[in-house]
Amino acid sequence: MPRSGTSPDNTPQDATALALQDWCNRLTHCARCTRLRTYCQQIGQTKRRAYLDWEYWARPVPSFGDPQARMVAVGLAPGAHGSNRTGRPFTGDGSGDFLYPVLHAAGLASQPKATSREDGLRLHELWITAVVRCAPPDNKPSLEELHNCASHLDEEMALLPNARVAVCLGKIAFDGYVAHLLRTGRITSKRELAFAHGAEYALPEGRHLLASYHPSLQNTNTGRLTSAMLLKVFQRARARAGAASPPVGSDALSASSN
Repeated sequence: MPRSGTSPDNTPQDATALALQDWCNRLTHCARCTRLRTYCQQIGQTKRRAYLDWEYWARPVPSFGDPQARMVAVGLAPGAHGSNRTGRPFTGDGSGDFLYPVLHAAGLASQPKATSREDGLRLHELWITAVVRCAPPDNKPSLEELHNCASHLDEEMALLPNARVAVCLGKIAFDGYVAHLLRTGRITSKRELAFAHGAEYALPEGRHLLASYHPSLQNTNTGRLTSAMLLKVFQRARARAGAASPPVGSDALSASSN
């Protein structure tokens, strides 16, 4: 049987899934940052030689995952030839090639490979988002662009009623999520919250914040971040969230709310 909130063909049915689907659809029309929109569209037109036959997404990238998720993974921004091409977080680039096998091993993803929005990948108890929704040049959004995207994260988190654990992938994602906690009044000070790989903080209302190095090629190719290191973080996240394992042989792994 499908997970609660989806029909047999994974069409969202409950209010949470429908609200997230609507939010994701509206996000793709955001035009707040002229530099980022211009860059994404230019990349989509010039393309990379290996992807000349692709029609690039080249829009703000919507989030992805289980609408009833107890965990949220927060990334930095789409990759120019990854998510900006495929239209799904961590899909079609080296970071995703490293991340999804770990999520699969942790019981959070239905398969270890992510290639496109139509590849059948599903997430269980996990929602993947980012602090910036458009690919930035050199993977470096400006402070203004981070500010422009901030309200998107606030609105999105309010639509995830079961989310209790956040896993921030990289310092920029960590700082962005902490800023969200401050803006929304969940914390009153960030003094005790410092980024470090494996750091974990208990938050008010039984929530938890965990941190990991970003699964960028710069980190994974040098061994600064290994699969075992990242798996340990997500295993702890599952334990803190009290997430149930998906039934073996079921369709419990939910599809994207796009």
